[in-house]
Amino acid sequence: MNTAGADPEIKELGVHDCWKLLHSTSVCRIAFTDGNSVENFPMNFVTTNGTLLMRTGGATKLSSFDGKAVAVEADGMNQYGTIAWSVILKGHATVVSDAEETQDAMDAGLSPWQPGQKNTLIRVTPHDISGRRFVIAAPTHWWPPREPAAD
Repeated sequence: MNTAGADPEIKELGVHDCWKLLHSTSVCRIAFTDGNSVENFPMNFVTTNGTLLMRTGGATKLSSFDGKAVAVEADGMNQYGTIAWSVILKGHATVVSDAEETQDAMDAGLSPWQPGQKNTLIRVTPHDISGRRFVIAAPTHWWPPREPAAD
């Protein structure tokens, strides 16, 4: 298969563009270590004051990662499905209970998607953020043409 010239252009994004894209979505995946394994959960979030805010229940693994290093990934695409993007934020998560920070989360519109008590507020403060944007390749560029079946 000849792939010369078939690779889509990939653009590395600056910090400003990464935050702009994070502001445009509300779903991410958060990954962290738990003992000898890696956990990865989908979460809804809001951006505020250069951080991400999330809510979770008190009895989940997420509520126990206060101070842990985490990686957060959010992805999306344009309305036509032709350009995709991915942002990865690395930082530390802290459980916050300060009344002012709780009010900040409420003012930012953070509400849980699932029913039940979600009283644990988590703030992820980044130390690194990166992203990329690329044109989505046509399926003909993903797979080689199929050979016709032999008679």
